[in-house]
Amino acid sequence: MSLSTRTRARDSGRTSGPGHRAARTRGHRHSRSPQWTAWAFLTPVIAYLLIFYAYPLYRNVELSLRDYTVRSFVQGDAPFAGFGNYAKVFADATFAPALWHTIVFTLVSLAFQFTIGLALAVFFARNFRLSATLRALFLVPWLLPLIVSASTWSWMLNSDSGVVNAVLGWIGIGPVNWLTSPEWSLWSVIIANIWIGIPFNLVLLYSGLQAIPPAVYEAAALDGASGPQRFWRVTFPLLRPVSAITILLGLVYTLKVFDIIWIMTKGGPSGASTTFATWSYRLGFGNLVPSFGPGAAVGNLLIVMALAFGLLYIRIQRRQALT
Repeated sequence: MSLSTRTRARDSGRTSGPGHRAARTRGHRHSRSPQWTAWAFLTPVIAYLLIFYAYPLYRNVELSLRDYTVRSFVQGDAPFAGFGNYAKVFADATFAPALWHTIVFTLVSLAFQFTIGLALAVFFARNFRLSATLRALFLVPWLLPLIVSASTWSWMLNSDSGVVNAVLGWIGIGPVNWLTSPEWSLWSVIIANIWIGIPFNLVLLYSGLQAIPPAVYEAAALDGASGPQRFWRVTFPLLRPVSAITILLGLVYTLKVFDIIWIMTKGGPSGASTTFATWSYRLGFGNLVPSFGPGAAVGNLLIVMALAFGLLYIRIQRRQALT
């Protein structure tokens, strides 16, 4: 046997000895430990999502596919109905008006909430005296419980004793039936929802403005850009990521607004302010004979609408980012 052969055999014996095997075992344990640590941190989040999101969604879908009554809801022996509940919802005369009211309520609320919130964020970005105090006061509508805000607006818009009609009477305009008129009930709940949602937009957009470097504005001013030009060509494009998140979160929140509408108008009069959220509640819990299946079907349609609007907006934002 040559010297080189004996040397390789001796080295291989050393590397395959007990010490080397133990070192390799320790190395594998160290490589696995970060993975187990990561799974340990992820387990509570996964459990939370499964218990509070995935399971309720599954139950709602299962509820919409069966013909539930009060007895079968308790005993769990409801017959399978397939898409029969969805067919009932689509054939119902309330479907088309509720869909239109949901779209109008969502889009109008989002447009005014974002526009007013952006204007206030730009205004407070100047950091003048008492700006922090005024900014904190604007957060009050967002901090109040929704039942308090809705009740306050119901009192303000009352046809007989509301402060809004009192002010309109002082300037010579007749009283308006804000909550009891089919022409005004939807706009009344929209106004209340806009007032509640402005602080949310203000906080997010103000944070986005604070993240824009002042050097960018200084460079634009040196190039001769005016105030409006700096806003449209510097501020607004740099706010696009924050604006996308703000509108997307506002969209999801506004689609499912229920308590404001229910407290102020209960979806009336004659369904003039009925949205998918209030219709779903009325079908499932507001009638003498509950319709759990159709109510769950309307709720699932609301989820699909939120998902569709969200995906559409994300796609538009991606196209604008590429251009």
